Amino acid sequence: MKACVFCSFRDSSNESGATDAVGLSMSMSEMEDPEVKGKKKRGRPGKQTSNKKPRKSPADKSVGVTRGRGKANGVAQHNGDGGDPVTLFEVVKLGKSAMQSVVDEWIESYKQDRDLALLDLINFFIQCSGCKGTVRIEMFRNMQNAEIIRKMTEEFDEDSGDYPLTMPGPMWKKFRYNFCEFISVLIRQCQYSIIYDEYMMDTVISLLTGLSDSQVRAFRHTSTLAAMKLMTALVNVALNLSIHQDNTQRQYEAERNKIAGKRANEKLELLLQKRKELQENQDEIENMMNSIFKGIFVHRYRDAIAEIRAICIEEIGVWMKMYSDAFLNDSYLKYVGWTLHDRQGEVRLKCLKALQNLYTNRELFPKLELFTNRFKDRIVSMTLDKEYDVAVEAIRLVTLILQGSEDALSNEDCENVYHLVYSAHRPVAVAAGEFLHRKLFSRHDPQAEEALAKRRGRSSPNGNLIRMLVLFFLESELHEHAAYLVDSLWESSQELLKDWECMTELLLEEPVQGEEMLSDRQESALIELMVCTIRQAAEAHPPVGRGTGKRVLTAKERKTQIDDKNKLTEHFIMALPMLLSKYQADSEKVANLLQIPQYFDLDVYSAGRMEKHLDALLKQIRLVVEKHIETDVLEACSKTYSILCSEEYTIMNRVDIARSQLIDEMTDRFAHSVEELLQEAEEADDDDIYNVLSTLKRLTAFHNAHDLTRWDLFGSCYRLLKAGIEQGSMPEQIAVQALQCSHYSILWQLVKITEGVPSKYYNDYGDIIKETLSKTRQTDKILCAKTLILSLQQLFNELLQDQGPNLDRTSSHVSGIKELARRFALTFGLDQIKTREAVATLHKDGIEFAFKYQNPRGPEFPPINLAFLEVLSEFSSKLIRQDKKTVHSYLEKFMSESMSERREDVWLPLISYRNSLLTGGDEDHMSVTSGSSSKTGSVRSKKGRPPLHKKRIEEESSVEGSWMMRNDTLQTPGALQTPQLTSTVLRENRPAEHMPDPDSEPGSENDFVHNPQMQMSWLGQQKMEEVNRKDRTGMNYIKSRSNQGVRQTVRGLMEDDAEPIFEDVMMSSRGQLEDMNEEFEDTMVIDLPPSRNRRERAELRPDFFDSAAMIEDESGFSMPMF
Repeated sequence: MKACVFCSFRDSSNESGATDAVGLSMSMSEMEDPEVKGKKKRGRPGKQTSNKKPRKSPADKSVGVTRGRGKANGVAQHNGDGGDPVTLFEVVKLGKSAMQSVVDEWIESYKQDRDLALLDLINFFIQCSGCKGTVRIEMFRNMQNAEIIRKMTEEFDEDSGDYPLTMPGPMWKKFRYNFCEFISVLIRQCQYSIIYDEYMMDTVISLLTGLSDSQVRAFRHTSTLAAMKLMTALVNVALNLSIHQDNTQRQYEAERNKIAGKRANEKLELLLQKRKELQENQDEIENMMNSIFKGIFVHRYRDAIAEIRAICIEEIGVWMKMYSDAFLNDSYLKYVGWTLHDRQGEVRLKCLKALQNLYTNRELFPKLELFTNRFKDRIVSMTLDKEYDVAVEAIRLVTLILQGSEDALSNEDCENVYHLVYSAHRPVAVAAGEFLHRKLFSRHDPQAEEALAKRRGRSSPNGNLIRMLVLFFLESELHEHAAYLVDSLWESSQELLKDWECMTELLLEEPVQGEEMLSDRQESALIELMVCTIRQAAEAHPPVGRGTGKRVLTAKERKTQIDDKNKLTEHFIMALPMLLSKYQADSEKVANLLQIPQYFDLDVYSAGRMEKHLDALLKQIRLVVEKHIETDVLEACSKTYSILCSEEYTIMNRVDIARSQLIDEMTDRFAHSVEELLQEAEEADDDDIYNVLSTLKRLTAFHNAHDLTRWDLFGSCYRLLKAGIEQGSMPEQIAVQALQCSHYSILWQLVKITEGVPSKYYNDYGDIIKETLSKTRQTDKILCAKTLILSLQQLFNELLQDQGPNLDRTSSHVSGIKELARRFALTFGLDQIKTREAVATLHKDGIEFAFKYQNPRGPEFPPINLAFLEVLSEFSSKLIRQDKKTVHSYLEKFMSESMSERREDVWLPLISYRNSLLTGGDEDHMSVTSGSSSKTGSVRSKKGRPPLHKKRIEEESSVEGSWMMRNDTLQTPGALQTPQLTSTVLRENRPAEHMPDPDSEPGSENDFVHNPQMQMSWLGQQKMEEVNRKDRTGMNYIKSRSNQGVRQTVRGLMEDDAEPIFEDVMMSSRGQLEDMNEEFEDTMVIDLPPSRNRRERAELRPDFFDSAAMIEDESGFSMPMF
């Protein structure tokens, strides 16, 4: 095949001489090629060679030629029954068949009739572009490619901008992969014969060339991807041919160099013939690649669409790496270099990754030298790219260039990368840290450096590298960002950063011969860096400002963290007292060093019997406190004492004694100095003021983290402030410190008061009662709910008898009952569907209890138990939205018109409870009452809706068999009444006027137990009453209309009203839900209960949970009971 062959199949606009021909050299490995010898004679497109079968008539071509694909008149057809895929596009899209078998089937069809097989392949490319048109056999025979493409463009669906390569979703992502794989496998399977017949490849290349020049983006994008993958496959074929040629040439030379008697002339002739055939094949492959490169690549690498440009750059990078002898030269590298300036980040990213693949191979560096010199400045500048992904890859490329040749980068180039270790974007900083490690902190000759360290008596050879790190940190002049520098180097220089033995050697020991002493500034920098490395190792997460938050560590990372923490603890338990002793006079160094104990594993003190080192540390901290009055130093000391005094550690007592002794001394000194200052008053000198101020500063710093109320510092501070107000001569610094110390004293007192409030009533529930409630709940949720509300009612009755009807709702007793109710509410868990009826029953009993006794002073006064609604409000969050309206409707039955209008304080429990029921209820389109009150019904599909009478029957049967028909007699009707007793003792002699009239209140508890109409669940009864009311309303409306169309409309409205009841039944049982979903899948949408809101989640604070009492839900979900 020659390049001129493609001219007749391409528009003249696609011809280009912009690049040199692809020159392929010959150097490879040996591979047998049995099919090359017997390949068929090549033929030109449109010409029939003598050894090929005559073409079939159109009638003959109506028969399917491939398994699973049928064609009529040369056009692929779909199976009528929607069965197996019948086109190449569908087969590749679904990806159910191995691509090898798909290609083999196509090759078999090509051998039977190449026109029909090529037509299938052409339509494959057309359909992969998203075009609905189809190329027919007549078009294929009688029309040029340009005409065919013009015809397909007319049939393209312009209304949609999506096509397979741009469609979202995993299926289309898989399609792209299958599409590329199909092309690769096709060339691989045809590489020994079919691609040389000067027919298939001519047709495919000319088609793709024409499509790639189309104005339609889908055609251009799809054909460019196909052409670039085709080119990649051809490059691989050329590589194999080069291997064959090289091996054949070596075999020929070896045979020819043999002596005449041993030389096989027939073998020489065969080798010459094979070499000639390989050369011919190589020439044809070169022509194919030239056609693709000149006709497609040189036009599309600068396409208006960034994704098309990115495809071209990505593939040329593959060619240069795969066949570097032919493609890794300036003629092809220039396209990558030019595209480094592309305006789209994704294209620049492809350029950098393509170059990374080349610079990774050091053998290719000589061929990249000219490119490096030409485009190095651009690559270095891209480390500051506005796209972070591009900047990261640019830094990695610069690092690869540095590894290949340190002379390639100037000092200025390196400095442009150095400062990026302080970047807030962690991937950029980490990449810059890798560059910094390669340039400055990697050991060039580890063995020699270790030997030198041993001769100097050093335990680690990293001394010089740590010195260099300190110098780099100081010269960067960003001292407050030491944590950022450590984090940037953490992944590449962990061995260096975790060498704490070497760091402490440099700080504690005198320099040996050949070493310079660290300056004071260098020591401060080294201590700061050392503390940052300790924090990074102990916490195992980046510093604040780097990253989006703490991530979950893997098991390996967690193990590394534990090992590092043990290592640093064991080392610094011994080294820290010595460091504090040496630098105790330097406030900056001491403040940093005192950060270290918070990262200790304090159990090591006891487990390793290292109490003497603890005593040494406490001694040094005490000396630091006595020497310094700087706030940061004192706060560091205070924090260290606080950490060491944690109750979970056995060393707490030892540390607490040392702390108390220190506070005792400072308190005595403070009291004495205050007396002297107040006595001398205006005659006080600077020493008196300094004594008070220095001691007060120390005590204030400690009072911030420690409860010092038993030393009564408030009294002395008050005296100072009072004297300052009266005399007006108190120094400002003393007044500020006295105010601050007083402030801390008050805060600690408030903490004591808050924590000292006893958890009333909750303490009565021991493990046995909690376990009993847990078992009761598992056995019968409704009975458990009744038990809980009964317990609260008994406590409330107790409180009424003690305090009378005028309860103080702000009292601790009422708060205690509300707290108990809140804890009870937590026992219902997160699954509101399973506890739906139990919670509704609890609210019913609570409402009846609240309105059970009328106020003897008259109806204008609230019922005696109305305050109980405030306790009941704690359970409102456990109601699903549609049940809130049902409960609210039930509440309104007990309310008079005047009650809803009252706003006095005594009516606040009713107002609060009503608001808790109305919250979220109005938004529910599925609620029972919304069907009649809302002007706009729920939006649901009416497709396939069952007849009304059938739906009513299903509702009734569902109600009878669902949880709504649950019998609540429970064999213990007496337990449902509210007895006048408490959980511990009987309370008799209740005032007679508080007793209810058994027959005065409809819907009372007795009615609920004994009325036959109440045998279904209370919630079910409320809903059925609502349905009956709606039915009556709907029937009256129907009677007022005689038009049949109006009747149908009303019937539809009635169905909408009935749906919420039906859906409520559906949501009662998961088994029923699944069965009904299958039957009515297309007719309704079930609005399941919403997730818990933030307020409810906030209630699940672990501080209030009892870990010993866990209630196991039926679904396996565990919820703390209290």
